[in-house]
Amino acid sequence: MREDSALRRDHTEDPADNVLHVLLAITPDSELDPAATERLARNLRAEIAELDVDSVRPAPGGPAPDGAKGTDPVTLGAIVVALSASGGVFTVLIETLRDWLGRSSARHRISVTIDGDALELERASAAERRDLIDAYIRRHTGS
Repeated sequence: MREDSALRRDHTEDPADNVLHVLLAITPDSELDPAATERLARNLRAEIAELDVDSVRPAPGGPAPDGAKGTDPVTLGAIVVALSASGGVFTVLIETLRDWLGRSSARHRISVTIDGDALELERASAAERRDLIDAYIRRHTGS
């Protein structure tokens, strides 16, 4: 499966050198057209690139179905982020996503997937988001 191969922990001899691959799938507000969705994903990639991550790139998409007139908005908004599995970068990434969603007046969602474990971030109460995010971070950082 494409997601499984793109999203895994790369283990080396030294556990401190582990790289965590995180898939971010943006589901834009249904009111957005494909061009606006592409700008949205590009802007989020640029914001993530300013963090202390190893890399941020569009997720590889499969070929468009025969007769398709455009790209699926979810594929357009898919991003793979590689970052150190230690050092708190993952927590900073999640907080950045939460802040990004909070700044938008539109109803976007972001799915964060690591090793098949997904977390859906969207507009929710601050307490609901905090509880969900804290539990997810604990599962993937051992904190």
